[in-house]
Amino acid sequence: MLEKIRELKKVREAVLELRRDEAGAALVEYSILIGLIAALVIFIILWVGGWIVEAWQTLQNALSSAQTP
Repeated sequence: MLEKIRELKKVREAVLELRRDEAGAALVEYSILIGLIAALVIFIILWVGGWIVEAWQTLQNALSSAQTP
């Protein structure tokens, strides 16, 4: 019986230690922040890429119509 009580105390102490440890929470927060930044960077790259393709098409159309006599 005393062994089970000691084991329960060890488990309780381990749980309390995990509650006090904030490194895990900070890791999760930084992971979420990095994920959001990565998503924003991908969105910006795609948006700028689309804008460049559109500008390039406009330039090509302008040059091809200028060359036609």
